[in-house]
Amino acid sequence: MTKMMIFLVSLVLVVMTAQYAVAQQNLIIYPARGQSQQQMQQDRLECQAWATQQSGFDPMVMPTATAPPPPGAQGSAAGGAVRGGAVGAATGLAIGSLSGNAGRGAATGAIAGGVFGGLSANSQQQDAQRSQQQWANQQTSQHMQQRNAFDRAFSACLTGRGYTVN
Repeated sequence: MTKMMIFLVSLVLVVMTAQYAVAQQNLIIYPARGQSQQQMQQDRLECQAWATQQSGFDPMVMPTATAPPPPGAQGSAAGGAVRGGAVGAATGLAIGSLSGNAGRGAATGAIAGGVFGGLSANSQQQDAQRSQQQWANQQTSQHMQQRNAFDRAFSACLTGRGYTVN
């Protein structure tokens, strides 16, 4: 399960970085007042610093998770089946000994416990995967909100300096 969490964190970071690169490529800046290329570069750098200060988001910094990922499910479906089978066998043995057939009761209990234990462990794993996916979605959403705040500030700064930004 640790590999799964590492994979999810890596995936979130890659998506965030890729979204930044795409956003920068999509931004079109036109020097409406005839600013030189040198002036445009200086204005972009100053506006980037100002937008970072205003939004608290720095697009030049590799994104990191704002919260740790949720814990993964412990154990496997096979482990749940074994534990369930052991509990079922013990219960079946007790019930079977009361009815006079301890062996058959233990076998029946082991099978039933194994099936239910395996289903329970599988359900826990699915819940853990859903929880981890929700966490990854939440991290991406937070990143995009911060990125949008930065983009608005950056565009406002450039517009104030006489550029047309689309």
